[in-house]
Amino acid sequence: MQHRTVDIDGPVHYVDYGGSGRPIVLVHGLGGSSVNWIAVGPQLARHGRVYALDLIGHGRTRSLGRRANVGSNRRMLGRFLDAVAREPALLMGNSMGGYLSLAEAAAEPERVASLVLVNAAVPLAPGARFDPRVTAMFFAMAMPVLGGALMLGRHRRGPEQGVRDILSLCCVDPSRVSREVFDAHVELARERAAEGRVNAHDFLAAQRSLMVRLMRRRHFFKMVATIRSGALIVQGRRDRLVRVEATRALAAARPDWRLEILEDIGHVPQLEAPDRFLAVVEPWLQGRAAA
Repeated sequence: MQHRTVDIDGPVHYVDYGGSGRPIVLVHGLGGSSVNWIAVGPQLARHGRVYALDLIGHGRTRSLGRRANVGSNRRMLGRFLDAVAREPALLMGNSMGGYLSLAEAAAEPERVASLVLVNAAVPLAPGARFDPRVTAMFFAMAMPVLGGALMLGRHRRGPEQGVRDILSLCCVDPSRVSREVFDAHVELARERAAEGRVNAHDFLAAQRSLMVRLMRRRHFFKMVATIRSGALIVQGRRDRLVRVEATRALAAARPDWRLEILEDIGHVPQLEAPDRFLAVVEPWLQGRAAA
């Protein structure tokens, strides 16, 4: 596991987990980082050369004048594939990273061999239930003044409590996350704490641009229909952020893609239940390699 940077209009941090063969690029979600893959990265390196990048304004990739919205990060991801992967890659994306992986596969199909979509951010399913707390939080963050105030409040709670809050939102049972993985997230949060308002600005830019795109449901499914890559869809049934009904709608739009639902798991199965996550993903990776 090596920490590296590549220049894409400024430094982009990524973790190289080693391995050999086809490139596997891990793309984290909104407010996340490459650390989100630490529990599964070494095992995935048995199936290819694994890289986990930090998107613009996330993790250890400071924005430094670059925009942190979805469009800018999608373009950066494409350039990362050119500069680091250097051949068609398997994109494995969680949450917003799943949306970015879909968007990249649609925009630049020659760079993407296949997809693993882990609780990917997709539009709400018509008539589906939604979590009132989550909905209120995201709409509040979309408001110019209120969003900044909410982020400042999160910052004042401190790195360790901030990580606990996020895991509580994203996991059915946060105690399932190993102490080593928890400590790695806290360490990164402490590094980033000094940036304060910059972090808030980048997070809100990404969050607001993602919301706008997910509200364009018809456009989203037109994009999905153009994708030539095969895909595995992994979804935690008890995800509060991306409802299982929305993921089922994605699978229905692409019946050629495989859907695996993990019972009693939330938004980040690679952190909450890494063994169960790998038990689903590894056989699919082996099958793709054999094909």
